[in-house]
Amino acid sequence: MLIDKYNLTTIASLLFACLLLMGSGQINAEVLKSQLIQGGFYLGASQPGETIIYKGKPVRVSDTGHFIIGFGRDSKLKQSYVIRTDSGQQHEVKLKLEKREYKIQRIKGVAGKYVTPPERVLTRIRQDNTKVKAARKFDSSEFLFFQGFTRPAEGPVSGVYGSQRYFNGKPRRPHFGLDIAGPVGTKVLAPAAGRVRLADSDLYYSGGTLIIDHGAGISSSFLHLSKLKVEVGQKVKRGQIVAEMGATGRVTGPHLDWRVNWFDVRMDPALMLKE
Repeated sequence: MLIDKYNLTTIASLLFACLLLMGSGQINAEVLKSQLIQGGFYLGASQPGETIIYKGKPVRVSDTGHFIIGFGRDSKLKQSYVIRTDSGQQHEVKLKLEKREYKIQRIKGVAGKYVTPPERVLTRIRQDNTKVKAARKFDSSEFLFFQGFTRPAEGPVSGVYGSQRYFNGKPRRPHFGLDIAGPVGTKVLAPAAGRVRLADSDLYYSGGTLIIDHGAGISSSFLHLSKLKVEVGQKVKRGQIVAEMGATGRVTGPHLDWRVNWFDVRMDPALMLKE
């Protein structure tokens, strides 16, 4: 039977779900599913001997053939990846993303040094950015996010992914995280298992900052923390206390800014939640 190559997206998704559920012989209804929308991601499954290419670069594939591709806030709606076989044959799989509309968030009372930082701190900011980028470059072989994430903290959502932000009336970069409000000291839990790649108590903009690597380029960042409970290199389990919520860095009140990346691609954490 011939299969239209444009149906491969559906077939791959079904195969991914089936393979992921076979381990215990029981169906788990909480398997992470593709979110084909700006800020979302695609979960695929490949056959033995196949290489997955996205934007000219190979994508890490698990031992069972699974892989993930992340999409940013303003990703183009027409996406595709290439499947290349050992024999050198290749074909393109096309994906179509849903366009999103983003909110506008106006924040007042931000300290002036965080709206327009003075010249003397620019070197520090660049150094902070270098640390963060290095922590998000890991392409580890453990795929620890396939069951989805759980909320890292309790509290009301005070900010959402993608919103265009104005600080004291001045336009600044969009928000790339999910903000959860709460008092200083609120427990912050690992939303999935992983390894700590950055634990710094004092970055200029994000204050106490923690980054956990969940495998295959997927990482969680936790910003504005008051206390860190783990160290770089440490393995953590889902639900483990890793930090405490705070009001450090550029904030107007205590909260957790939780972010999810696929390498340098900023994704929407809410789309990876199991709830």
